[in-house]
Amino acid sequence: MGKRQVKNESEIKELRMPESNEEIFGRVIKMMGGENVLVKCQDNITRRGRIRGKLKRRVWIRDNDVVIIAPWDFGNEERGDILWRYTIPQVQWLKDNKHIPLDF
Repeated sequence: MGKRQVKNESEIKELRMPESNEEIFGRVIKMMGGENVLVKCQDNITRRGRIRGKLKRRVWIRDNDVVIIAPWDFGNEERGDILWRYTIPQVQWLKDNKHIPLDF
C-alpha cells in the first residue's frame, strides 16, 4: 500500500485545532535531524519536538511550518510531541480568524 499523494496543499480540507489545554501552537525553527525539530511555542518556550511515527510517514515538516505540539508530562519545559502540521492556506485562515497572532 503506497502513500497518499497530495498534489496541492489547498486540497487538504480538514483543519484541526488544539483540543485540550495541553496542546499549543508552535512554529518550527530548525530541523535537528531524524525525528527531532526545534519548535518555538506560543507560550514563548523553545521545545525539542518529536515527530510521531504516524505523522513522520505521511507529512513532511519543514522550517517555519506552524504545528500543534503537546508538551510531555514529565519534561514539559523541554520536550513535546508534534501532532499536526498546518498548510499555508490553513495558517492564513488561522491568522484571519485570530487563533494565532499575525506575527507568529
